[in-house]
Amino acid sequence: MELPPRPTLFDFHGVSMIKYFTDNWDILQNFKARPDDILIATYPKAGTTWVSYILDLLYFGQTSPERQASIPIHERVPFLEKSVPSQLSGKDLADQLPTTPRLIKTHLPVQFVPKSFWEQNSRVKPLVCEILVFGSWYDHVNGWWEKKQTYSNLHYMLYEDLIEDCGQEIDCLCSFLGLSPSAEEKERVTNEVKFENMKANKMTNCSAVQAMNHKVSPFMRKGKVGDWKTHFTVAQDEQFDEDYKQKMKNPTLKFRTEV
Repeated sequence: MELPPRPTLFDFHGVSMIKYFTDNWDILQNFKARPDDILIATYPKAGTTWVSYILDLLYFGQTSPERQASIPIHERVPFLEKSVPSQLSGKDLADQLPTTPRLIKTHLPVQFVPKSFWEQNSRVKPLVCEILVFGSWYDHVNGWWEKKQTYSNLHYMLYEDLIEDCGQEIDCLCSFLGLSPSAEEKERVTNEVKFENMKANKMTNCSAVQAMNHKVSPFMRKGKVGDWKTHFTVAQDEQFDEDYKQKMKNPTLKFRTEV
């Protein structure tokens, strides 16, 4: 199967986007969120599938085991802004979810999220080259961090913290959600979401998504922190550090590059 060419990037209200995330913009902005919705908001390739699977197991792992075995994670947790011809849009998939709560993912910067999520006080969990689809990483993480200061129903998670102690981060997540899984259930979830287990699981590794060429790059790569060392030269590392100092102005938002 020949894959379509990469879509063209264009400026969309100050953010680099592609048509597959903007074609049905007015319809997307009218999405009707519910108070018990859970929105997983991440920058691309920042642990979206990991947190999606953790949440799906916490809520439905015991009550719907057949769901885990037969429905891919990208259908259980639809990609809200996706709009690809001949496929159901992410909004339509979210509208059709039979679960309570509905788990929904987005890569949108905070200013693009449908207003109904804020109006309904839905729960939100952000996880966290300049010109990429969905815009600047700096703008994305800073925008969501600023929203956290005024929106109490928002739980910020860091990829490095999940790598360092996934069990502890799951405890914090459960506290935010008001969940009380048994020790056995927590251990089962923690084991299921290990990188090697998810990479081997056809329901989570996106191997069935034909639009992805896994020969070029597997959807699930290494699951590590610090792999930048194998790609950056010393000069590039210094350039990045300088860029980071200039653009990460908020002293309360801190990231680690090693664990």
